[in-house]
Amino acid sequence: MWSPGPEILTVAEMNEIDRLAVSSGISNLSLMENAGRQVANEICKRWSLRKATVLCGPGNNGGDGYVVARHLQARGWPVQVVTIGDHAALKPDSAQMAKRWSGGTSVFNPEKPVHGDIFVDAVFGAGLSRGLGADLSQLFEDIEVSDAPVVAVDIPSGIDGDRAKFLEGSQPWSADLCVTFFRRKPAHLLYPARQHCGEIVCADIGIPVGMVYALTDVHSNELPRRMRCDENTWPIPADDLNPARHKYQRGHCVVVSGPALMTGAARLAAHAALRAGAGLVTVVGDGGAAPILARSLTAIMVREIADGLSFKRVLEDERVTCVVVGPGNGVGPATVSNVLTALTLRKNVVLDADALTSFGGAREKLFSVLHKNSVLTPHEGEFERLFPGLLQKSANRIEAARVAAQLSGAVVLLKGADTVVANPQGQAVVNTNAPADLATAGSGDVLAGIIGGLIAQGMQAFEAAVAGAYYHGACGRLAGRGLTAEDLPKLLPYAMQD
Repeated sequence: MWSPGPEILTVAEMNEIDRLAVSSGISNLSLMENAGRQVANEICKRWSLRKATVLCGPGNNGGDGYVVARHLQARGWPVQVVTIGDHAALKPDSAQMAKRWSGGTSVFNPEKPVHGDIFVDAVFGAGLSRGLGADLSQLFEDIEVSDAPVVAVDIPSGIDGDRAKFLEGSQPWSADLCVTFFRRKPAHLLYPARQHCGEIVCADIGIPVGMVYALTDVHSNELPRRMRCDENTWPIPADDLNPARHKYQRGHCVVVSGPALMTGAARLAAHAALRAGAGLVTVVGDGGAAPILARSLTAIMVREIADGLSFKRVLEDERVTCVVVGPGNGVGPATVSNVLTALTLRKNVVLDADALTSFGGAREKLFSVLHKNSVLTPHEGEFERLFPGLLQKSANRIEAARVAAQLSGAVVLLKGADTVVANPQGQAVVNTNAPADLATAGSGDVLAGIIGGLIAQGMQAFEAAVAGAYYHGACGRLAGRGLTAEDLPKLLPYAMQD
């Protein structure tokens, strides 16, 4: 059975895939026919026979729409096509599909209501460069208010497929089902567009799988060498346990605690690191924090550190394989010192929360010592402090994370409902399994600990960040509604075995 690969393709990349497929001998008409038939199939799987109204735009998306209309009509559905835009200037393939349609057709008139029990949006595809305008925005708003289901061909009209948001001049609206082809695009996975796509189905239209790999060899000004971006469908697992290994061979993760009243975040991270498989975990804290930590931790060791020198002595132990700095540490010189100590000793690090904010305005000091096995885990606010203006001027979160990784020389995990992980080489992954329930205090501390525990065992930083994001989301799904951060580490063994 065919299933889509994890690759996420930009609009330009998907256009190039289409071009390569046609140049290999597959006709564009065949691709269009397959696309429309697949949309009709998905509709018939979900809804019983009813009056269907297919909105056909002036491009290839409209050509797909004519095919949808024909296949629904062949199955006994009453179908009406409503044309939008100049259909006298249709491209040859779309014009051919329009000629094959023998049913009822009308021209969209903003003064007249459009009726139907189900609507197919085949107006514009993902490469739209302008907004819908007032008349079409009103049309989709009226359809949405009517409560009739809407099926979008490729992507809901008005959304930029790469920027993953509605273009200016478009009133946002939501489809119930979105049927795209061959591979998903950024807008299918990134917010805010993702929440307007409804259920997303990626269908086979006869493009060979190898076309994805052909993209790597394409060189032009329009389409530079491809930097791979995938959906995080299943992470690289940690190595199977070797019965001959002892605990130090499974890695030693050190987590830095904050002061006495801020130890909770470090404890969450430490529990997660241990559950993720690190052989040993030690939490270090000052004289006020250490007694509190010692009373609340059992399998996790506690070391008191009085100053930067004593922290350095802890890390000089060669058996320490990863250091997590930031959760609940406080913003200021002490946190800066701890980060620089870990990095100058060339330790693998996970930097979260206060470890990132402490370098706001002084990022070059941080970037000068980061290395390939460093992971930064900012949410959008922390990202803005380290990379001011980058999110706003980037095409999407994928590109922002890529540039941030290149600037910093570290792996960057940009947290959110659509967490993106990128490395300095441009490889990126979008995580999609995290439920909204994870938006709770301490959740990010657990994520930092999971990643730290995986790196401690010997995983490379990028793979550990990708796996950590996936396992974190899986724990959230296992816990369900009402979860708290304390629930997550306990669920890690189940998430990692599932």
